[in-house]
Amino acid sequence: MSLDNNKVKEIAFLARLSIEDSELEQSTQELNNILGLMDQLGEIDTGDAEPMAHPLEMSQRLRDDQVTEEDLSEEFQEIAPKTGSNHFLVPTVIE
Repeated sequence: MSLDNNKVKEIAFLARLSIEDSELEQSTQELNNILGLMDQLGEIDTGDAEPMAHPLEMSQRLRDDQVTEEDLSEEFQEIAPKTGSNHFLVPTVIE
């Protein structure tokens, strides 16, 4: 894919970027270089590659979950206008 100066002006307008006329030619060339790299990456066969969440084979050390506060839900629901089974009921507004 190749961009011309008019297309770069349009992209800059949509992205709310200010590109001076003196910078337009260089910006067009740089964007075309980036798009060329994306085309090259698209040609790489990744069919045999396994998806991964992290490039290194590491596991994250996590702390054990511990309850640090007492459950006050019954006290909070006592003062609520309407409650369901362990949840608050929110009134619907009909106009």
